[in-house]
Amino acid sequence: MPLLPFLLALACAALPLPALAEALPVAGLNPAQRPVGAPIVARFDQSAAWRAAALRGIEEPQTGLGFLKDQGAWYTPFNQPNLAGRYDIRGLHAGQNKD
Repeated sequence: MPLLPFLLALACAALPLPALAEALPVAGLNPAQRPVGAPIVARFDQSAAWRAAALRGIEEPQTGLGFLKDQGAWYTPFNQPNLAGRYDIRGLHAGQNKD
């Protein structure tokens, strides 16, 4: 019955949206304006511990890493563990085998 899915879609489209959807803020509607109450990073210090963690698993010579001096407090996948096991070439997953 090809008519049944069409009728079901038509019936769902006619339903009113819940009032909750209008009450919640939606990110991205005004990208040029920071949302009220959003957290702000006032200061980010690249400590020796942060630099050591960012360079963990990279042997000398550590070339091509000049971008780290400009790295702020924003997210970067460079210093986050990724796939585990034999794909963890930097050893960022502590205590796991690299089979």
